[in-house]
Amino acid sequence: MLARQLQQYLHDEIPLCRAMRVQVAAVDADGVTLSAPLAPNINHHETVFGGSASALAILASWSLIHVRLRAADLAARLVIQRNTMEYERPIAGDFSARSAFESQDAWLAFAAMLKRRGRARLTVLATLEHGGVRAGRFTGQFVALRAADD
Repeated sequence: MLARQLQQYLHDEIPLCRAMRVQVAAVDADGVTLSAPLAPNINHHETVFGGSASALAILASWSLIHVRLRAADLAARLVIQRNTMEYERPIAGDFSARSAFESQDAWLAFAAMLKRRGRARLTVLATLEHGGVRAGRFTGQFVALRAADD
């Protein structure tokens, strides 16, 4: 899936992405990088609202699994089960989130379990950045449920 295709999907299917003005900066097998400007995500301190930072990290992580599921031709409903977000510093401008799997083996086990049992869990990590400096870390566990027609 190309960056522009993912961006269109996110904007069409997840209205928050359009409101936050999320842009897909990169898509590859190892991760997805999303970015967003400060203006629609600003808080009363003139920094990024924590919910927007967390949302971008969740979206980048969800997108990585979504892209890999499509590439593997695995139809599934994908939802977040739980997450933690560590805010390391205020973000006073445009920001990004880059997602990654804990390991390539984790993806392989997830895909095999989804094929075998129709349900699988996977942990994804994401790093928030502003101006090339890490501003936060995200860990999320996602659950995929095989689509009914598979």
